[in-house]
Amino acid sequence: MMKAPDQSVVVQPAAITELTAAIAQLPPPERARFERLFHVSEAVGVLVAPPSMHRWIEGFFGSVAAVEKQKIVKTTNLVTFEGTLFNALRASRPMESEIPEQLDEIVTSGVGDPFCRPYEGTPEDLFGRVSGPHAITASNVAKYDAFHGVVIYQEHNPLAFTREAIADYLDVGLRWGRAALEADPEARYFFFMWNCLWKSGASILHGHAQVAATRGMHYARVEHLRRAALSYRAGCGTNYFEDLYAAHAALGLTAEGPGVQLMVSLTPIKEKEVWLFADTVGPELADGIYRVLHCYVQQLGVTSFNVALYMPPLAPVPEDWSGFPVIARLVDRGALLNKTADMGAMELYASSVVSSDPFKLITYLRPAFQA
Repeated sequence: MMKAPDQSVVVQPAAITELTAAIAQLPPPERARFERLFHVSEAVGVLVAPPSMHRWIEGFFGSVAAVEKQKIVKTTNLVTFEGTLFNALRASRPMESEIPEQLDEIVTSGVGDPFCRPYEGTPEDLFGRVSGPHAITASNVAKYDAFHGVVIYQEHNPLAFTREAIADYLDVGLRWGRAALEADPEARYFFFMWNCLWKSGASILHGHAQVAATRGMHYARVEHLRRAALSYRAGCGTNYFEDLYAAHAALGLTAEGPGVQLMVSLTPIKEKEVWLFADTVGPELADGIYRVLHCYVQQLGVTSFNVALYMPPLAPVPEDWSGFPVIARLVDRGALLNKTADMGAMELYASSVVSSDPFKLITYLRPAFQA
């Protein structure tokens, strides 16, 4: 695990709208570290609503006054240039959401798909299949890289996961990566991702993850993060990930469990983004992922999410990966029955627009993660 920060120095605001004031209260060393990592600014959006809209506004937002002046908090990571816009009006909404009554019907509607009979309904890779108690691999029919597989879950319902099953999903995926590496010693860069239900990008309801192994360099966003961390270390003389975690810890946005550290991101790509840090892909990381997802689903009503693993290559490479931990990134992808996409041009080309408040999210995750 990364070096634990000084937990005695914590200034935790009640909401994202209080972030600027909380930063000002940090002791000088912590504030200096935060400000070399992040830029934070505030603005107020003003509008004038005609009387004809008042009843509609009150029904959706509680009062006309609530929308006439809206506080916007903009956070930017100065190392990676990930950024997020938080609207106080949006962030004040309840964190929990309702799971649709027809969820069971939706999920079971796909029973009998090819993933329910993987040996007959899916192809295998040239090196065969990798299996465990809860999952088996297949070769992806429409590949986005030369090595692109699927980890098919034994359990059809992707939301009916267990701690043991998640550990097996990761283990099967990693063993697939090693089998790909044995088949092609240049395929050193392994990537694992889990898209849960269609809002996350999954085209098949049956629970499954995807795995890929690529050559030459890691996938673009992983390589970007590696280079950003190296530049930070060269300029500041410290490990980027340790400083990133410590900056969040100083504001009360972290939690620690056995062998894994949790961070609620101040620059989330979308709703409720969480980062988990570990030394290896193993039972501790699997347990951390389980705790976060269990909290997502059982307490926050999340029905569709993404999980992705960032990790160093599986074999020696010429570039520098020192100090780069195993990272799991998890994010809520929005209400399953909402026809509106959760990502638009802002997320693709500018900064993310997020309604969930990191400081409210940590109040759910900390007890769930440390239980």
